[in-house]
Amino acid sequence: MSVQDHNAVWAQAFAEEMARAGVSDICIAPGSRSAPLVLACARLGAFRMRVHLDERVAGYFALGLGKATGIPAAVVTTSGTAAANLFPAVVEASLSESPLLVLTADRPHRLRGADANQTIEQVRLYGIYTREFFDVPMPAAEGSALRHLRTVAGRAVASAVGLPAGPVHLNFPFDLPLEPTGRDPGEAQDALAVAHPLAVRDGTVAGPYVSVGRRRPILGEGEVGALRARLAASRRPLLVAGPSVDATALGAAATRFAEALEVPVLADPLSGARYGHQRGGHACAGYDLFLREPAVRSALLPDLVLRVGRTPTSAALVEYLENVSLDAQVVIDPSYRWKDHLATATHVFRGDAADALGRLAERCQRAERDPAWHTLWIRLEHAVGAALEEPLARTGRSTRFEGMVARHVVRAIPADGTLFVSGSMPIRDVDAFGGTRTDPLRVVGNRGTSGIDGIMSTALGVAAGIGTTVVALLGDLALLHDTNGLLATREPDARVVFVVVNNDGGGIFHFLPIREHEPHFTPLFATPHGVEPERVAALHGLPWQRVDPENLSEQVKRAVLEGRSRILEVKTDREVNRQRREQAVSRARAAAREAVETH
Repeated sequence: MSVQDHNAVWAQAFAEEMARAGVSDICIAPGSRSAPLVLACARLGAFRMRVHLDERVAGYFALGLGKATGIPAAVVTTSGTAAANLFPAVVEASLSESPLLVLTADRPHRLRGADANQTIEQVRLYGIYTREFFDVPMPAAEGSALRHLRTVAGRAVASAVGLPAGPVHLNFPFDLPLEPTGRDPGEAQDALAVAHPLAVRDGTVAGPYVSVGRRRPILGEGEVGALRARLAASRRPLLVAGPSVDATALGAAATRFAEALEVPVLADPLSGARYGHQRGGHACAGYDLFLREPAVRSALLPDLVLRVGRTPTSAALVEYLENVSLDAQVVIDPSYRWKDHLATATHVFRGDAADALGRLAERCQRAERDPAWHTLWIRLEHAVGAALEEPLARTGRSTRFEGMVARHVVRAIPADGTLFVSGSMPIRDVDAFGGTRTDPLRVVGNRGTSGIDGIMSTALGVAAGIGTTVVALLGDLALLHDTNGLLATREPDARVVFVVVNNDGGGIFHFLPIREHEPHFTPLFATPHGVEPERVAALHGLPWQRVDPENLSEQVKRAVLEGRSRILEVKTDREVNRQRREQAVSRARAAAREAVETH
């Protein structure tokens, strides 16, 4: 049997097991060394094959698919720097606990470290950021080797969706010649099947070669009992829901818990607990503003804090938690990753947070609370919301700021719609000014590393995974950073309405002390670029429209109904935005102080 046959049989066996384990999407960055894997996946006919010209785009698009579905997509690259270009997406997948399969083609072992062209060290290329790494052996048409390869595929998918979910790297060395012989690869498989019936499986086999169970730990009865006792003794309990990989389940459980036990919830936009669950009015969204006020923090001293999800977006909330002096900050999380960089947790429970909150809601009796506790949180929420109505409703370029854009976008998306939020200022604006809404809204973002790279590619991957039009809120630098990602708008199921806040540079730096250091600040930090989003849209054949914040809601609604990718640009001024934002924050803080003083 030729080398081509070995490569084809080897790659086909792996592709079969990926499909049987549930993988349905393959993102390809074209290359020669990866040809056996790509052809095997294409011939199998079980995958949606998605071609990307840029490896970084391919990685982030696959990441978005995993975020949307909970099932890893596989990204396939050739050897060398092609594999290195996946590193940012791998890191984000790791830290945001999103499933991803990374299949890198490699040169044969004899060429490693031997000055061979396009050969770099790919063994454990991504270091600690993968859940598991497999340096796959050279292809071999032998029964035990093929059986082992099939188990590797099952193990890889299981690790990618495990606890925590994340990226799994498989490195495939292939020798020349890589191209097929011209005959049907099935002929080589038929010849092997007689000698190795377990290793070569025909198309009638439905299940995977090895089924790897997914363990999801839950709290023991003793742990639930301990939490019940703490809740029964608490007069001022608080639930903090941070960004979650399972936001739908966590949000619903947090809402049931809050309503059953009358506990305020500080709900991050990415937690699943902020939108669509407002019957009891327990979810707070204005905390990022009113917790900046010292008098308010002094009046809001809990005696028990339950924390679920990752670290919240709000710096004000993080500072508040860091300075709350008590011996009962409880973290509930199912994975081995440590979720307490503040070092304030006094108890860490290893178990499914949604399950734990649901069981507590069912089994706990509503205890006697401090009568002012819950009402003060709600009073502050209403006071801050009322204080923001006037600045958020102003018209005219001299009064607009980017918090208005976030508020309009959040309110415009249809019920059960999806918002993808970029890092930097957009997620902060959604957190501070986006408010709440009674209609369900799914919010997704890359908060693992909080970078602005790969934003459009990830959003397009999320849209393809969900199968409906997604609205993405991002800045002009994120647009330029991932311009190649717009090539994926050619995918028929990747439809995103991009709302681009264009302030011609890095607006977030205007909120840092470095802004006082001209003449170096503007060219080295704010970095005005002068590139118009209209030209970027034209390059990719996308509709573009410049929209005033006052008309943004209507334009977003129309664009979502149309169901086609497009760019809606909102022009702002960095310095005006800073001034108007600070004025809005001052109004909110003043309203919060008054609410506390008159409570």
